[in-house]
Amino acid sequence: MKDTYVSICPVPQEQRPLNEYQELKESWFFSWATLSWRQYLTKLAWVWGWSWLVSGPIAAASFVPVKYPVQFALSGAAGASFILGLALLRLYLGWFYVRSRLSNPTVVYEESGWYDGQSWVKTPEVLLQDQLIVNYQLEPILKRLRQTFYGLTVFLVAGGVIWSCL
Repeated sequence: MKDTYVSICPVPQEQRPLNEYQELKESWFFSWATLSWRQYLTKLAWVWGWSWLVSGPIAAASFVPVKYPVQFALSGAAGASFILGLALLRLYLGWFYVRSRLSNPTVVYEESGWYDGQSWVKTPEVLLQDQLIVNYQLEPILKRLRQTFYGLTVFLVAGGVIWSCL
């Protein structure tokens, strides 16, 4: 099937949805979403921890840690969570883009530059192959990222409830 894809597809190699998927899967940042849950959460915890380098001083300027330790911790955690949320959003958008390229029955591409856009209608075989990748590879990744967003939202709401009780 791959030989058929190569021989009939006029889309340049680097713009083929299947190759874009492979590149994303092998990239340093985007591959995080393909790791085991433990490794994935470890990477996110690492981002959240390092985000404290930015949010911690800002929180300390607003709430003196010795005088207001809970407010300092909650505001620092919220700031670090915001940065983590941006990283998660970037992960989600990258994977969602590739999902849409694979799901679409037409591939839009440029032959030599931005000014000569073309489109190619996928053959039924290529469309089926891409749909299998979407269903069995990409949907679990997107589901994991949505679950992470939900967890982060619960974390932030819990912090807001604790804040309101102070």
